[in-house]
Amino acid sequence: MGRKVILATCSLNQWALDFDGNLERILRSIAIAKSQGAKYRLGPELEICGYGCADHFYESDTLLHCFQVLGKLLESPVTQDIICDVGMPIMHHNVRYNCRVIFLNGKILLIRPKMLLANYGNNREFRWFSPWNKLRHVEEYFLPRMIQDMTGQDTVPFGDCVLSTKDTCIGSEICAELWNPRSPHVDMGLDGVEIFTNSSASYHELRKADHRVNLVKSATTKSGGIYMFANQKGCDGDRLYYDGCATVAINGDIVAQGRQFSLDDVEVVTAILDLEDVRSYRGEHCHPHVEYEHKPCHRVKVDFSLSDCEDVYLPTHQPIEWQFHTPEEEISLGPACWLWDYLRRSGQAGFLLPLSGGVDSSSTACIVYSMCVLVCQAVRDGNTQVLEDVQRVVNDVSYTPRDPRELCGRIFTTCYMASENSSEGTRNRAKELASQVGSSHMNLNIDMAVKGMLGIFSMVTGKCPQFRANGGSTRENLALQNVQARIRMILAYLFAQLSQWAEGKPGGLLVLGSANVDESLTGYFTKYDCSSADINPIGGISKTDLKSFLQYCVEQFQLTALKSIMAAPPTAELEPLTDGQVSQTDESDMGMTYSELSVIGRLRKISKCGPYSMFCKLIHTWREALSPLQVAAKVKHFFQMYSVNRHKMTTVTPSYHAESYGCDDNRFDLRPFLYNTRWSWQFRAIDNQVSKMEVGNDYHD
Repeated sequence: MGRKVILATCSLNQWALDFDGNLERILRSIAIAKSQGAKYRLGPELEICGYGCADHFYESDTLLHCFQVLGKLLESPVTQDIICDVGMPIMHHNVRYNCRVIFLNGKILLIRPKMLLANYGNNREFRWFSPWNKLRHVEEYFLPRMIQDMTGQDTVPFGDCVLSTKDTCIGSEICAELWNPRSPHVDMGLDGVEIFTNSSASYHELRKADHRVNLVKSATTKSGGIYMFANQKGCDGDRLYYDGCATVAINGDIVAQGRQFSLDDVEVVTAILDLEDVRSYRGEHCHPHVEYEHKPCHRVKVDFSLSDCEDVYLPTHQPIEWQFHTPEEEISLGPACWLWDYLRRSGQAGFLLPLSGGVDSSSTACIVYSMCVLVCQAVRDGNTQVLEDVQRVVNDVSYTPRDPRELCGRIFTTCYMASENSSEGTRNRAKELASQVGSSHMNLNIDMAVKGMLGIFSMVTGKCPQFRANGGSTRENLALQNVQARIRMILAYLFAQLSQWAEGKPGGLLVLGSANVDESLTGYFTKYDCSSADINPIGGISKTDLKSFLQYCVEQFQLTALKSIMAAPPTAELEPLTDGQVSQTDESDMGMTYSELSVIGRLRKISKCGPYSMFCKLIHTWREALSPLQVAAKVKHFFQMYSVNRHKMTTVTPSYHAESYGCDDNRFDLRPFLYNTRWSWQFRAIDNQVSKMEVGNDYHD
């Protein structure tokens, strides 16, 4: 009796609306799965069109092209003799659904629409799709004529159903259904479904991987079964990086694990598993007809077996320990892979970064260097796609990258933009780091441009603004800082567009940003300054994590120049020096430390705290260091800064999403940008509470 099955799950680097490329990657994954003996191949969510199509899901073209790709898959000899499970949007009764289409040997077996949609974080599936909320209900779906002509089928089952082969039963989940408290796998398992599949487009966040792994393990711990998890990987055209991690689990144990960060466009993970292990496990742990009432699943029968009668000699996969990355490794790898996808798909010739010698711009430089390390390693490992992409980026078909520093020199330009307010220390730190990563480095002086701008203003108004240190007002001081920052942005784009031209090379450079999530939260940057860029790999990462990341880079990449960068106080260097030394620091300007900002940011976004709730929490969190009155002052100061500067988030550079308390205005953190910055009612509630605590003396350990 055959009982061992070979199952394949995938991580694919799909690209929104790249139907040719998406089709090629799907076919390649199926071919790999077949070569490894698999009889079932699972792919990621909406893999035919790409998950990030957004409002393109409204377009009939998107639906049409998905069916055209499906037709190519049905006709391909590659898809013969293996059950293929692919994702695409489908309209049924004039309603759009996020679906799985499962087919075998040119025939569609069933279409399973998503029942529980993702509508949190960066996900807005309710905008484009409707959930299939008819539990255990199946309808007839009339296929488009182009598909009818290929399959000879007029209709196929559409709805909440499972697939029953000659030897087992397979049920589908789609992404967020695993995260839901009423996951479909629970009832499916109680009804005898032995293999659960989950096709996802799950994006990377720092420290999130263990949550996903624990959910996969727990899905089969309670009632047994096999769980297959497929995921999108890479940048498919947005701020998100989908981080792979294709997984197979059985009875609560992980038995196969794909990579979380990789430059491989196609990764297939297979596992050999024994169905009798599921049945034995359930014999002891699961008695559904005694303990539960449930409606049976609708089964679609198929004359096909996943197992083989001659399988006695097949060794099954054994449990493994999941290898998690540290947060520092995640910062090094995730944004680097995202940058690589953006560079190779944008058609540009490299990156340009204004390198100030501070923590933030140095972190961006280190991520580019990490990207070059990954590219060189992929080429050494025989990845022909990466090699072709590198050769296209550098415009040299004979080039083979071997050393990350040498590759950096070809695709990465850094520039230190000095003014009369810049210190020798930051200039030297930037130069030393550029030398160690291998970037093509320039030193610029912006004083002439600044004086030219101020000269125009003085000629028109007859007035000449002064820094505060020279007797000027706060308004003058801020304006003089802003003009320096904005001129740096203009120069960055000028050099990005023309530096290749000046050297007789084709293409332009992408300008990289370097504002962290905490500075975005408080608006501690100039609108349209040198933090403005094409993309920003650190825009979703906290200052605290960036410092830890730089320490990791010192040890991992031997970038010793980072030691002095980390030791220096963070500064914008936009005000005059005092005796040649920096007098302006970021934390002094902001009125709070970066570590305090990180705590406040998490309370604002993750804990959903307004001013009063945040105060009530922080009086306990910070009780060893601050009095209630001091906590109140910090909270008020933050919300005033936040609300005054929120308008800047409408123009902030698109950033890699990495942090769960990110403040991205595009989709993740939807807030007004015109506030009543007095917060009179909220602040009065805080003041009243402080008064009660002082009178009642009820602030104690």
